[in-house]
Amino acid sequence: MKIWMSIGIFFSLAAGLQAAPNILFFLVDDQRNDTLGCAGHPIVKTPNVDGLASEGVRFSNMFVTTSICAASRASIFTGLHERTHGFTFGTPPISEAHAHASYPALLRKAGYRTGHIGKYGVGIAGGRTTQKAMFDVFIPRNRNPYHKKMPDGSTRHETELNGDDAITFLKDQPKDQPFALQVSFNAVHAEDGDKRPGVGHFPWPKSVDGWYEDLTIPAPRLGDPKIFEALPPFMKTSMNRDRWYWRWDTPEKYQINIKAYFRMISGVDHTIGRVLAALQAQGLGEDTVIIYTGDNGYYMGDRGFAGKWSHFEQSQRVPLVIRDPRAPEARRGIVDETMALNIDLPATMLDYAGVERPAHYQGSSLKPVVNGQAVAGWRNDFFCEHLMNNASIPKWEGVRGSRYKYARYFEAKVEFLHDLKKDPDELQNLVGNPEYKEVLAQMRTRTDALRDSYGGPFKLRPKPVRKPRKKK
Repeated sequence: MKIWMSIGIFFSLAAGLQAAPNILFFLVDDQRNDTLGCAGHPIVKTPNVDGLASEGVRFSNMFVTTSICAASRASIFTGLHERTHGFTFGTPPISEAHAHASYPALLRKAGYRTGHIGKYGVGIAGGRTTQKAMFDVFIPRNRNPYHKKMPDGSTRHETELNGDDAITFLKDQPKDQPFALQVSFNAVHAEDGDKRPGVGHFPWPKSVDGWYEDLTIPAPRLGDPKIFEALPPFMKTSMNRDRWYWRWDTPEKYQINIKAYFRMISGVDHTIGRVLAALQAQGLGEDTVIIYTGDNGYYMGDRGFAGKWSHFEQSQRVPLVIRDPRAPEARRGIVDETMALNIDLPATMLDYAGVERPAHYQGSSLKPVVNGQAVAGWRNDFFCEHLMNNASIPKWEGVRGSRYKYARYFEAKVEFLHDLKKDPDELQNLVGNPEYKEVLAQMRTRTDALRDSYGGPFKLRPKPVRKPRKKK
């Protein structure tokens, strides 16, 4: 046996079971669940992700536990809620203990060649030493700007550069070792420092120049000003509203920016197509599990909002497609309604690799669901929150169930209760409705119980101490 094999992989092979598959994980920024062709969007073109969905399972009820990139990406690495791992913008980094128990660290320890390309978005204690325990290949890349200057003076979009690096990773892959590669996109996030409509917001790759230009995009379905006016005052002055003025506040600006946003999604899809072609060319396609998801949802003018952060469905729901070429034929092209979470992804990847899931992980493997197996005791609700210490992003915590959703903005002292069956658009707040008194009490109790199991009431974490740079 090759020396890279873990004991678990050795015995799997010795028993005649399937060898550990490769894992190719695409993570997109700021894409909500309904902006894919395979999810029924009438305009956005995503043929490559649609193809994965036709060969795998698309989860129609996939959520993030915290709707912001930093905390969500930390949850995807660690399998933990924000309340537990403690990381978001302005906090100390993820602990070394959690980093060494992250999915890439455990896969690397088990013999996988691991890689990360593109947006990293998290802080890890231990710096490069910890990073080396997680990744064999580490190529972080930030936007600002998206269009990177090349040595010959030309520019190339970051999304395409991620594809170039992923293809190189695949070409360099040893034939006697499995790999786990995360290709993590900054797209389709806006270029927030540049507020020019369609130029700074969504600088798309050249591969999609002109796409959607001849169309008139319908106005947001929940864009009626009355919906915004019904919100409590603290939401009307939040960053959700501030950024609405940047992007969506006039019909003309909306058309420019929504088309640019769609181009960014299609640009990512185009790059994924290039990577998938390289995977096939290397003869790896039938041995590779492919996962596609987003780090948080996105308000596209709905409710008079932009961004994410708050508790409504547009903020929490993201796409998830898992394609396992070894799954039963009957599970190809399936839309599964199982409630899935971002914290399930590390447990899922470890399960595919035959690596034991750490006991402290808070998510569960989706592999049995992909294979059509019944899973006893699967969740019917989950704890969700947003704890970033920013005056314009109100903190909140709550529970999203299969029928009811509860959220409390504990600093603003405002609660929400929604009946998702009767009011799937969450337009009515039932906190003051006597008919829902018992439901409200149950949801409050459930929130308290889950909150306490994940770390207890919110406590402000100290800002990270930055060491002064040594003078050269």
